[in-house]
Amino acid sequence: MSTINEISKHRGSETSHYNNVANFEVLIAECIGYGTTYNPVKTALKVAPMQTLLTTAKNANTTVNSAIPADRTARDAREEAFEPLSILITRVTNALKSSDISKQIIESAKTYTRKIQGRRATPKISSTEPAQGEPVPGAEITIEQEQKYISTSQMGYDNRLDNFDKLIKFLSSIPQYTPNEAELKVTALTTLYNDLKTKNTAVINATIPLTNAKFSRNAILYKEPVGLYYVASEAKTYIKSLFGANSPQYKLICRLKFTKPRK
Repeated sequence: MSTINEISKHRGSETSHYNNVANFEVLIAECIGYGTTYNPVKTALKVAPMQTLLTTAKNANTTVNSAIPADRTARDAREEAFEPLSILITRVTNALKSSDISKQIIESAKTYTRKIQGRRATPKISSTEPAQGEPVPGAEITIEQEQKYISTSQMGYDNRLDNFDKLIKFLSSIPQYTPNEAELKVTALTTLYNDLKTKNTAVINATIPLTNAKFSRNAILYKEPVGLYYVASEAKTYIKSLFGANSPQYKLICRLKFTKPRK
């Protein structure tokens, strides 16, 4: 399954946010350099309000940066904890098969084990088919698609936990399931389930501040018409009207690129 870091490699979205803020600071410096010649009618395009917006944008980026480590640490811990689960479930299935139980019970158990391991009862038609909610490799990912993928990815962990819990309860109802291996016993599986659930909850708790920080940052940068992106675009247009499209002043600030994430 793709990770959040892999999505960022496709989009480079975080880098573009910081580039927008950095270029806005350069734009303001150029406006200050024009002296009294730079005198727009619109308040938002004046130097002082733009400086205030710049400070707000920088603080928003800092807030996002501050929330990333806890989110990343929690995700890494969860991924590490879930990594051996599929192999363990295979061992549980084999232990169940070696017990004196009916094929029907084994098939019932498999309905849970397949979901825990992320396998289908019927194989995919194409081995290159993306998993549900997973972005197509190499494709540009929009903010909406990224948020949907994050939600689907989280749901994947929730579903695995739910089915793991159902499997444990199912095994508890089978008197014949008495493996000698300690890690395969119901008590050990229950302990593991509780640990996985704790780590999954830690991700949820860490993701909320990061998500809120990004929402706030994106509003500051891209909310129409007061966001940094729109203010910068209008300031460039004003400079173009002030000095002319072929002027050295406009040609200099024209190189400053401001990008807006696709919806």
